[in-house]
Amino acid sequence: MTAFLDVVPPATYDELWDWSVDNPGEFWGAVWDFCDVVGDRGSLVVSGTGMFDTRWFPDARLNYAENLLRHPDDRRAVVGVDESGSAVTLTRAELAALVGRVQRSFADLGVQKGDRVAGLMSNGIEALVAMLATAALGAAWSSCSPDFGPMGVVDRFGQIDPKVLVSVDGYRYNGKTFDLANTLSSVVGALDGLEAVALVDVVGSRPDLGDMAVLPWDDVAGGPPAEPEFTRVPFDHPLFIMYSSGTTGPPKSIVHGVGGTLLKHLCEHQLHSDVRPGDTAFWFTTCGWMMWNWLVSALASESALVLYDGSPSHPDLGALWRLAADVGITHFGTSPKFLAANENAGIEPASIADLGGVRWLGSTGAPLNPAQFDWVYGHVSDDVQLASISGGTDIIGCFALGAPTLPVRRGELQSRALGMAVAAFDDSGEPGVGRKGELVCTAPFPSMPVGFWNDPDGSRYRAAYFEQFPDVWTHGDFIEITPEGGVVIYGRSDTTLNPGGVRIGTAEIYRSIEAMAEVDDAVVVGRETGGDVEVVLCVVLAAGVELDDRLVAAVKDRIRTQTSPRHVPRWVFAVDAVPYTISGKKVEKAVARTIAGEVVVNREALANPDALDQYTNLAF
Repeated sequence: MTAFLDVVPPATYDELWDWSVDNPGEFWGAVWDFCDVVGDRGSLVVSGTGMFDTRWFPDARLNYAENLLRHPDDRRAVVGVDESGSAVTLTRAELAALVGRVQRSFADLGVQKGDRVAGLMSNGIEALVAMLATAALGAAWSSCSPDFGPMGVVDRFGQIDPKVLVSVDGYRYNGKTFDLANTLSSVVGALDGLEAVALVDVVGSRPDLGDMAVLPWDDVAGGPPAEPEFTRVPFDHPLFIMYSSGTTGPPKSIVHGVGGTLLKHLCEHQLHSDVRPGDTAFWFTTCGWMMWNWLVSALASESALVLYDGSPSHPDLGALWRLAADVGITHFGTSPKFLAANENAGIEPASIADLGGVRWLGSTGAPLNPAQFDWVYGHVSDDVQLASISGGTDIIGCFALGAPTLPVRRGELQSRALGMAVAAFDDSGEPGVGRKGELVCTAPFPSMPVGFWNDPDGSRYRAAYFEQFPDVWTHGDFIEITPEGGVVIYGRSDTTLNPGGVRIGTAEIYRSIEAMAEVDDAVVVGRETGGDVEVVLCVVLAAGVELDDRLVAAVKDRIRTQTSPRHVPRWVFAVDAVPYTISGKKVEKAVARTIAGEVVVNREALANPDALDQYTNLAF
């Protein structure tokens, strides 16, 4: 960040943010040059002015894989680790050579620029290589994690007609083995236009795929050496097809372009997160979450990657901390849920692993509460940039995240992202500081989706983000921008509680009770009744704890004293589990619908769909 400030007009971060949103063409051109993007930039950086007629780098030609595979030398590029501790390491030269062989195999299968390749993959080196080989050809990559059920996979891949499917035959998680033979048979039979399956042998399964051409991964990745060849494409050429969670309807197929993805990630990695050549980046993720795409882009900053396949708590909650020490992770990415699990279990990460090399700790999936900032600085490292970050699959990046030159303030995201005109709008569309409002972005940015798949007139795309405020991106988060420039996230605005007409973010209630030793997890929703909204709190209790009148009173008193009387729930219930998406996000909306007696569609998008069943019988 400091080096970047030496080559642009502003002198401070606040001045830089203002300049970046007032002069977007100059800013994103400076990011291209500073991050040394490989490609032909062209003379024009931006054309048009509105959300839908702006074109970034319209003369540019580049290739995503070419940028990630720059400098194929003997430096470490990727470490693939599974929960057994088995590890495979590739240098940058070895990774490039492997991508070249797989690219040749894909080309032999007829994959061309504009085609789609889908991956039903666990988070290993094979997924990375298949994606890079796809991108090198100018084709688009789309992936799901293998814990999706067959309907969840078909709901996604069935929309995009992939030519080739790359899949594991099974996976291992939390010490258990899962065979994908039945899932693969169902998926392959439902995908029109699929011409071949490249099968990675993980568990020794032999799925019956009928007449489909099935190639062992070892054959796809084998053969004589072949250097990768890179097809340079326009800036907005499709690169990734991502999906919304799909818990309230069919998942949206969100198409992201080559240039917008690369430039946004370079900015977030190098400027906001201080990723440098020789660093080692890790995020606990699956191939079905955008954080996988975000992580692997760190190769373009000449950082090594750590890809972890397995449970974060196997054989125990210290596994990832020990991994960080063993392989020299400098950038460690996780979630509030994982940090809370460590705290509740009494884990002291700094005492079980040497974490002195970790300079940056990122967290997303939900906002960190203030007490978790204290826990990280007290038990992980007292000298680390703690970056609570927030954005989404929709933009394949962040609206708010860290800034290494700014203070870390407990309970806040450090800054609005550079180049992102983020504001908090009230109901009338007026921006404000120091008060709650809708997270909006009032100007276009390069990582806006190219569009939705099979949405030729853009009507579904516009309806998703631009209905509430014309020509303004409305993201669906309820936030506050602080006077110091930080951001506080109160939860999703579509699950914001509204008792007595006062809007309350669910994160406020979570923050007030998460430090209670009696409570392991919780979900809070609104229940409409009598023309008003009642707050309903469901808690997962710690082992041996019962929800008696004393504990209910203590929960309500804590919420009242730490927030306000309006936050106090009308109902408190004990439940066995909180439902989460496969990427680890609470599904408040699905809980609210279940309580209201509505049917939740696409339950296969949930990591634990059976958890919803208990919410049908709460005793109101």
